[in-house]
Amino acid sequence: MTTRPTSTPPGAGPHEPHPGTKAGQERRSDAPMTPPASGGSPTTRSASTSPAAGLPTAGHAGAKAGEESDRSLATPKTLPALSEFPNARLILPADAPEPEWHAVRRSGIGGSDVAAILGMNPRWKGPLHVWEEKHGRGDHSDNEYAYCGRKLEPVIAEIFSERSGLEIAPTPGTLQHVEHAWMLANIDRLVLEPSTALGYPVIAPLEIKNRSEYLASEWEEDVPDVPALQAHWYLAVTGYSHAYVAALIGGNRLRWYRLERDEELIEHLVTYCGDWWIRHVVEGTPPPPDGSRATTELLAHLFDVQPDGTAEVDPVEHMLLTERRRGLKARIAADTHDLVEVENQLRVAVGEAEVATIGGRPVYTWRQNGNFAAARFRAAEPELAAEYTHMVPAIDTERLAADHPETYREYRARRLVVPSEGTT
Repeated sequence: MTTRPTSTPPGAGPHEPHPGTKAGQERRSDAPMTPPASGGSPTTRSASTSPAAGLPTAGHAGAKAGEESDRSLATPKTLPALSEFPNARLILPADAPEPEWHAVRRSGIGGSDVAAILGMNPRWKGPLHVWEEKHGRGDHSDNEYAYCGRKLEPVIAEIFSERSGLEIAPTPGTLQHVEHAWMLANIDRLVLEPSTALGYPVIAPLEIKNRSEYLASEWEEDVPDVPALQAHWYLAVTGYSHAYVAALIGGNRLRWYRLERDEELIEHLVTYCGDWWIRHVVEGTPPPPDGSRATTELLAHLFDVQPDGTAEVDPVEHMLLTERRRGLKARIAADTHDLVEVENQLRVAVGEAEVATIGGRPVYTWRQNGNFAAARFRAAEPELAAEYTHMVPAIDTERLAADHPETYREYRARRLVVPSEGTT
């Protein structure tokens, strides 16, 4: 995808509020939002700059079903009902039982599905994952990462509220587009922006993320694709003019951005996802597997394996796939050889030094900080190696395989083996 939503870092200029319109409708611009804090300057580094001065201090960070809050939400007396949205209706309250939530989630496409359907979330989810989930075969249990992220949502929301000066409110539950019933949204929180001229707050969705330190570079200058698409999907469902994305990086830094509504991107998302929904969910045709790591891991445990079972495959498709595989492997081998050659030339250029410089400025390093050669160390320094050798708990897989072959097989990964031409 080449079209990216426009994001505004804290410190940018004032924006016009818009209570939400459908695509093609004229937006209201009769009341500018409170401008940024005095002295604020455009920056993509959002953790330390507040976009609004003189706004109410942090309010209630909001909570999803089952969560409690010890802070009350200070809102204007004329606050509209949070169950009323420009383009959406509430179909399931936030405190609904979990089985009902999963059932409703299967009835449409939500924000977390969009990037996966587009093949843009290769770490965690692909189109085949979404297809399995919509047909009731998904794994709904939280992994450790998702569990911790969900628990940290109220904390991140509160930090965002404190840093931005904007009020936060919980969302009422699952929202459904009024014209396209398959378009769903479960928004993390709502942002309430003051608007004296309108007489009630301008509301915007807030998407919350918890990210590890090694992903920090993805958040330095813009919102990464996955949360940007998710936030824009919420704009498509609700009809609002802008959204916020806030991410806690490494547990100690907040990055947040304001995303303006992009009608062209929304049209593309609705068209593509609508066609995908009809073909793969309504009609039931499974999407082809993509090359993501997430899909590879899904396929590894998707099927109940029949030991030594056989499956007759289409000979033409087999020929085309294996020929393509052969060409790709040859190209990878050639590219790998060329890559290693270039890297070896870089190594020779630096010689005994660890840092290569141009005009005194470091350009690359070749430090002695790689993997430890344990076998060579034991051979050269047997006494010292013995001093620093200790026993560690390990599963005796050979004995497990002999005593419990079925259990051992259950936990083995599947390995694809395609014989070379002329072998069987």
